[in-house]
Amino acid sequence: MRKIGTKIMQIRENLNLSREDLSTRSGESIEKITEIENNEIIPSLTPLIKIARALGVRLGTFMDDHESLGPVVYKNTQNEEAINFSNNSLSEKTAMRYFPLAAEKAGRHMEPFTIEVEPITAEYHLSTHEGEEFIYVLTGEIEVIYGKEKFLLKAGESIYYDSIIPHHVHSLNKENSKILAVIYVPV
Repeated sequence: MRKIGTKIMQIRENLNLSREDLSTRSGESIEKITEIENNEIIPSLTPLIKIARALGVRLGTFMDDHESLGPVVYKNTQNEEAINFSNNSLSEKTAMRYFPLAAEKAGRHMEPFTIEVEPITAEYHLSTHEGEEFIYVLTGEIEVIYGKEKFLLKAGESIYYDSIIPHHVHSLNKENSKILAVIYVPV
């Protein structure tokens, strides 16, 4: 299993930064950074994006294993392990399982994933971070909360939005959905 927290700790230590330094730079609490680095919690994307910016790396750096300068081809027969992130639920342990499609591509500016999205029945926090997101629904139905608007998307439909606006993505009808997502976060 990939350990994003371990990778964050390695990068932080290579830069001779303390957890306190990273907390100051990222705006995340020392406690949260400690929990993430110790792989005790499954964070949402928002704190990971803040930490990546504070360390001066791409978000994808936390998920990279091998880097290739040429094109990277992903075959549907590849069986990648999922990277789990929280879905910002206040009381449930819901998850979004991310399957990276270009983890081996060096120097990329976009992060393409297929994501299995669980439904959410409890209250949740909206996310906000720099960048842009594109979502294409592969199976199921997705609800996207974007600012004060709600968008219901079915298979074959998509949305493209600025991530700085508070947003939340979850599956509808108590069934998992699957999406193709491309996330861009400036470094």
